[in-house]
Amino acid sequence: MSSDRIFGLIAAVVALAYIASATQIKSGFMTDPVGPKGFPLLVGSVAAVCAMFMVFKPDESPTWPELRTLGSLLLSVVVLVCYAYALKPLGFLVPTALAAGILSYQISPGIKSSIGAGLGLSVTLFVIFKYALGLGLYAFPKWLIG
Repeated sequence: MSSDRIFGLIAAVVALAYIASATQIKSGFMTDPVGPKGFPLLVGSVAAVCAMFMVFKPDESPTWPELRTLGSLLLSVVVLVCYAYALKPLGFLVPTALAAGILSYQISPGIKSSIGAGLGLSVTLFVIFKYALGLGLYAFPKWLIG
C-alpha cells in the first residue's frame, strides 16, 4: 500500500514538472486556436490526476512483477534509448527495424514473425512519416546515400 503512495507522489512530481515545462512552450504567430501547449498540458493534467488517485486510493494488496518481467522492461528501455541515439547517425529504417524486431520478440518469441514485424513496421512507418506527414527523415545514413 505504501509503495503505491510513494510511486503516486513521484508520478505527481513528474507530472507537475511536465506541466511546468509545457507552459514554457513558445507559440508562433501562426498557430491553431488551442496552440502548441494544449496537448502537453492535457497529458500532464491526466497524469497528475492519475498520480493523485494512486496516492489517495492505493491498491489494498499490490503485487509486484516477477524479476523476469522487470528484466524485460529494463531491456525494452535500453532498446528504446539506443534507438533514439541511433536514429540520426544510422537513418530511420535500420534502427526502427532492429528496435521493432526486438520489442516484437519480447511480446511473442518467434524469430520469423519478429523479423517480419520489424521490417514491416520500419518500412510502413517510414512511408507514413516521410510522405503522408512530410517529416524530414532519412531512410539510411547520410554518408551512405550522399
